[in-house]
Amino acid sequence: MVDYDLLIPYGWTESVAADYEPLLQANRLPARVIRMDRSECDVATPNGVLRARCPRSDSDLGGLCTGDWVALAADLSVRELLPRRTAIVRGASSGRSDGQVLAANVDIVLICAPADGDVDLGRIERLLALTWESGAQPIVVLTKVDAAQYDSLDEARAVAPGATVLAVSAATGMGLEALAAILDGTVALLGGSGAGKSTLANALLGQEVFATGAVRASDKKGKHTTVHRELRPLPTGGALIDTPGLRGIGLQDATEGIERTFSDIESLAQDCRFGDCAHDGEPGCAVLAAIATGSLPRRRLDSYRKLAKENAWMTARVDHRLQAERRREWKVVTKASRKQYRERGTYRT
Repeated sequence: MVDYDLLIPYGWTESVAADYEPLLQANRLPARVIRMDRSECDVATPNGVLRARCPRSDSDLGGLCTGDWVALAADLSVRELLPRRTAIVRGASSGRSDGQVLAANVDIVLICAPADGDVDLGRIERLLALTWESGAQPIVVLTKVDAAQYDSLDEARAVAPGATVLAVSAATGMGLEALAAILDGTVALLGGSGAGKSTLANALLGQEVFATGAVRASDKKGKHTTVHRELRPLPTGGALIDTPGLRGIGLQDATEGIERTFSDIESLAQDCRFGDCAHDGEPGCAVLAAIATGSLPRRRLDSYRKLAKENAWMTARVDHRLQAERRREWKVVTKASRKQYRERGTYRT
């Protein structure tokens, strides 16, 4: 007997159920991807957790990721991918025109930054832009505050307008109750290696699920103890996705995410004398005036420019790749057509 209640801990809602209605008539089994392993994946279904076969990576259904809602055929092969409500996508470093989807259908992203050293504000800003662009709600979590040399809450809050910023310690339990109280739906953890993501995930889950490791004392960096993105139900409701540490975090088509991350600068820019002010010495620039008075750090404007420039470059590169891909596809079609005409004896040069 099919028991859809078994899917509730994995994020099953009335909205998701409505998306599945047309597929259920075709005897498809609803499932959520909880872990990817090359050509196979673990999925949560109304019949429990099962092992399913994934489509080829170059097929229309390629690129499945943890958090996706899919439909299975009777042979436990993935046949349909439901539209993603949100998707955390970072720019691809390879020659592909599409980005890499880190997690799908995420409601809240916990941006983990270790507080036992100098807090990397630039990385927080980058992850905020990535999260805002995905459609999820970011929460900045300063981890390891029991080992912090100074209180970095205020400086983290200054770079995260519109986002909640909390300080926690998985070792002592400090702040965990407050964090758990505001989690809802599917939660993903993002951050670099050694940021304490897996330790925090285990604390929120109430058990040692994910492997953890020590960080180097010299540079506070850790090894990749998490090698898979994996979804687990939270005891307080909702689900959690732990992810491997991110070294490179490329932005791609993240204009809206950057604007929301730097909403303080965007708001100041509305008071500039010129509508196209570049904040680079123009008279009547409200942004430079804020820097002069100390209400806006120069580092903040430099970071804004850096991310905006990178995003524009990546977007242009993707456009060039798409054009090149279309040209290659057109050449293949043209070559095949010419061959067909030659075989018929009707092609003229």
